[in-house]
Amino acid sequence: MVRLTRVQQQARTRAAVLAAAREEFAEHGFVPAKVDRIAERAELTRGAVYSNFPSKRALYLAVLIDQVEKSGSDEPQASVSSTSKVDALGVFARVWLERLPLVGDSAPGGRLQLRSLDGVFEDEHGPAVLAQAARLEALLLAIALERGAPARQVRLAELVLTLLDGAGHRAETSPGFGDPFDVAHACRHLATIDLKDTWAPPHLPYVAPARTCADAWTAPEGLVDQISGDQVDLADGLVVVLGAGRLGAAEEAVRSAKPGEQVTVVIVTGDAEETGRLVRLRVTDAVGCLRRVFAPEVWQHVRLVLDDDALVASAIGVTNPGDDTESAVSVRNGVIVARAHGRGAGHAAGARRREATS
Repeated sequence: MVRLTRVQQQARTRAAVLAAAREEFAEHGFVPAKVDRIAERAELTRGAVYSNFPSKRALYLAVLIDQVEKSGSDEPQASVSSTSKVDALGVFARVWLERLPLVGDSAPGGRLQLRSLDGVFEDEHGPAVLAQAARLEALLLAIALERGAPARQVRLAELVLTLLDGAGHRAETSPGFGDPFDVAHACRHLATIDLKDTWAPPHLPYVAPARTCADAWTAPEGLVDQISGDQVDLADGLVVVLGAGRLGAAEEAVRSAKPGEQVTVVIVTGDAEETGRLVRLRVTDAVGCLRRVFAPEVWQHVRLVLDDDALVASAIGVTNPGDDTESAVSVRNGVIVARAHGRGAGHAAGARRREATS
């Protein structure tokens, strides 16, 4: 008889809970689903379920993350980055629209496939985090569309994502309505609209400048870039730590950096079990779609880290990191040369670094 280690047993229990929860949510949907039935399906106790997931919401998000990760691992990744903006948006739309359920699918199963969050967050915090995550998703798509060009493409990216999210909501409320190919075709043509996109946030001139310093820096190891899948080296570049409620500020760091400079966006949350899983779901889903369309090198100067244990935040001196955290450092040759905290921190640290190297 093979005796399982404690870690192996925990992994087996967790897998059993996820499988049972997936069946429960696919059959009943999120709101009507019962933890007691999930435990019964998994042949476990209710306590065993809660020992792995503190709430039904955390469990639902974990099921969606597992679903996205498994589907993404089987999909081919793009190997070229020369596709035109028009064609790229058409392909991106088709990839995104693959999640739409078929007409004959059950309503709960279709919502699960859509990654639906309807009824999952009843307070204001969840939608606020989703709004910030959407801004980050738009930035990642925009960077791919810009490819080093001077014209900002964030408004175009936001428009495309709005259209696709609307198609998903329509599929959830009115299954079978509309033609996904029409939606993809419309996304292609959005690229031809001149949106007069400029980058001029009114608050940036009032951001407090970064503080220069020469502090020793011991970068955390083992962190993974969500975009490339490679381990992250933080020995040089701009590092900005953002809470789940400040994800939109990632663009401030990206725009403030010198051309070719590494910018690492590190995401922390005040609640890893629910808010952290929500952010991970949206990031994993967005990156999975993007990497099927664009080659990883289009983001070669931007890295994205999900820092569930707040290792980077702690390393740069942020105490009690939470959803409102916004802090940044400029690192050169293993030394922190500038620090900034509060709103506009990424912009401030990037601007100070740019001044020092100009």
